[in-house]
Amino acid sequence: MADGSVGEAQDKAQEVAGQAQEKAREAAGKAQEGVRQQIDQRSTEAGERVGSTAQDLRSVGEELRKQGKDGPAKLADRAAEQTERVGGYLKDNGPEKMLEDVEDFGRRRPWAVLAGGVAVGIVAARFLKASSRNRYQQRSNGQVSRETETQIPRRSAVEPVATPPPPTAQPGTPAPATPVMTP
Repeated sequence: MADGSVGEAQDKAQEVAGQAQEKAREAAGKAQEGVRQQIDQRSTEAGERVGSTAQDLRSVGEELRKQGKDGPAKLADRAAEQTERVGGYLKDNGPEKMLEDVEDFGRRRPWAVLAGGVAVGIVAARFLKASSRNRYQQRSNGQVSRETETQIPRRSAVEPVATPPPPTAQPGTPAPATPVMTP
């Protein structure tokens, strides 16, 4: 009888564990679907903004053409075409297609992906270095004691800091003598 209840308890525990795993899979699926929808929505919005930029570039090209500047106008038109392609790609493709394209690009040109990763790393390091310097300065400025604070004169950002101009010599007045030092 004890063996039967132990077996039932094990079966019940396995059933509960199975239900928990199923619920975890459902939650993960819902989260993954939410992320896909967010990426799709953001890429569509980005595609629309890029498309708007392409229209702006076309307007610039037309304006340059009106001014008789055909060379720069052609460059603006080419830039508008490329920008339009990027916008269309972002609007028309979902996250799966974009990920697939990135993977394909990485397989075809692994050095380009490596170089891009290095460039992103360098930019991130520069950003972190600059922001840490600012945080350090803010922290050290925030820890100024009240005693020192009263000694430092505060000035307004618009208050000019200037010394009065030197006196000008009037016509007919001798210039002030400058002392000459002899060795």
